[in-house]
Amino acid sequence: MSDSNTTEFTNPSTFILLGIPGLEAAHIWLSIPFCTMYTTAILGNFTILFIVKMEASLHVPMYYFLCMLAVTDLVLSMCTLPKMLSIFWFNSREINFSACLTQMYFIHCFTVMESGIFVAMALDRYVAICHPLRHSTILTNPLVAKIGLPVVLRGGMLVLPYPFLVRRWPYCRTNIIPHTHCEHIYVVTLACANIRVNSYYGLFVLFCGNGLDMFFIAMSYIHILRAIFSLPTKEARIKTFGTCVSHLCAILAFYIPGLFSSLTYRFGQNVALHFRVLIANVYLLVPPMLNPIIYGVRTKQIWGRLLLLFTHKGT
Repeated sequence: MSDSNTTEFTNPSTFILLGIPGLEAAHIWLSIPFCTMYTTAILGNFTILFIVKMEASLHVPMYYFLCMLAVTDLVLSMCTLPKMLSIFWFNSREINFSACLTQMYFIHCFTVMESGIFVAMALDRYVAICHPLRHSTILTNPLVAKIGLPVVLRGGMLVLPYPFLVRRWPYCRTNIIPHTHCEHIYVVTLACANIRVNSYYGLFVLFCGNGLDMFFIAMSYIHILRAIFSLPTKEARIKTFGTCVSHLCAILAFYIPGLFSSLTYRFGQNVALHFRVLIANVYLLVPPMLNPIIYGVRTKQIWGRLLLLFTHKGT
């Protein structure tokens, strides 16, 4: 008896996304927090971009990097949440093969970019605290552009082989992906071939992306903490460290779920599949929601401009 899900084919016309396996009955209820996160991420990041554009005093390196982070978060949200919500609300599980590869590329590309932006923001904090008198002369607008361009190019080039590596394999047994989106490793495990090259390249991207970035961020904060502890008074130390709190919170919100997701996939075979999928979604969806909240609440210039905006509207 023939079955479309067990026939071998070189490139399937479509994949089937299951959503969150084992929690299908709860998809409608799960859509409520995910939709809330999506709405918050879209409104929050557009607000950050609007405020920085309108406020001339915010046209400085720190806020340029923040705008890059906001754009990255918008792309990550918009290339994952709409399809996920269509699965939850309308049971629209099919995704075209090419669309799947495109989604995969954008997810991994902008994840690597976001990690690089955190390094650039760590550099800004390092210069601001360790060389405060030279901050404006060191981090000029041309240098910000020279930092931003490699961050974008690295994300685009590192992830570029992913869709080509996925496309070259024949697929068989099933075209069902037990996930809410087309994540690289979940797609290639459906291939009828030895996917060792994909696994090794995935580890290479992880090392060249998050691994090196975490190292550079750690080195920046070692120098920052040394500079802070050399300050003469406790009040000065607390005030200076306070300028790093937003960046540290954003880093923790990004790297901790990412590290946990990677570890549970590679070493947590006994971990329930629905839990692994949920963690993978937390990694992609929570930082875009939290980043504008963290920076909006912790940054006086943004918070003040936002209050001023609503005050004018009210009057």
